[in-house]
Amino acid sequence: MFVEIDSQSGFCHGVTRAIKKAEEELSSSRSLYCLGDIVHNGNECDRLKNLGLISVDQQTFKNLHDTTILLRAHGEPPETYDWAERNHIAIIDATCPVVLNLQKRVKTAYEKLKDTQIVIYGKSGHAEVVGLVGQTDGKAIVIENVDDAGRLDFTKNIALFSQTTKSLEGFHEIVSFINGRIHEGVTFLYYDTICRQVSNRIFNIRQFAERHDVILFVSGTKSSNGRVLFNECVSVNQHSHMIADADEIDFRWLHDAESVGICGATSTPKWLMEQCKDRIIAVMAQMK
Repeated sequence: MFVEIDSQSGFCHGVTRAIKKAEEELSSSRSLYCLGDIVHNGNECDRLKNLGLISVDQQTFKNLHDTTILLRAHGEPPETYDWAERNHIAIIDATCPVVLNLQKRVKTAYEKLKDTQIVIYGKSGHAEVVGLVGQTDGKAIVIENVDDAGRLDFTKNIALFSQTTKSLEGFHEIVSFINGRIHEGVTFLYYDTICRQVSNRIFNIRQFAERHDVILFVSGTKSSNGRVLFNECVSVNQHSHMIADADEIDFRWLHDAESVGICGATSTPKWLMEQCKDRIIAVMAQMK
């Protein structure tokens, strides 16, 4: 049996950067707070927890004083920085540079484009989206799909941005929808702010899934990017299965398969995919 790990899968640059910052700090400190899970993968979070990384929620964060906290790649709203300053909390800012640039663009649009609806195409409640809405004093409108876009006021100016990890296809669909309904004389500005390192994975993972008899997609259940990419695998290969780690491999899936492809989300560590490959090879060797 041929077993291949997708070379395009694994952490994106933003997640890699955040984890590196955490590891660097923990190499000289016994512990470090992180606001939220540093990555949407339980196995990687457990690994870093063993090194001393302590994930805290917003309420716990607000009760901290005179300590250090890491802000993950997703980014945070301005109020997080204000609260940290009031409570003398030092910040290790691991916000992805792509997200940080998007935050600045949203803030500039909000401040300069008066009488304009600032619209974010993204997942409501997602950490990145919360950070983006925060740049507009909470006034940005979040839409997840075309149906949501239907509640916009097409008689008022619109400036559309996108969460960096959303589908490029979905973004273009919403642009087309708004263009078809915007009133004459009303301004519609839209900005393609989708990270290409993430969006390009859709095309790549489809090709990868088509090449193999069975696909094992390794991802944490909290990863929205993981759900999107897994659905792409299923769309071209019905023998695709989502697993959290090697323990969830059902070897009945691999019966009669000549090739198995292992891939994952932007939040899936390479070492976890390698463990899955090693498990398959070990079990197959025993069966011989």
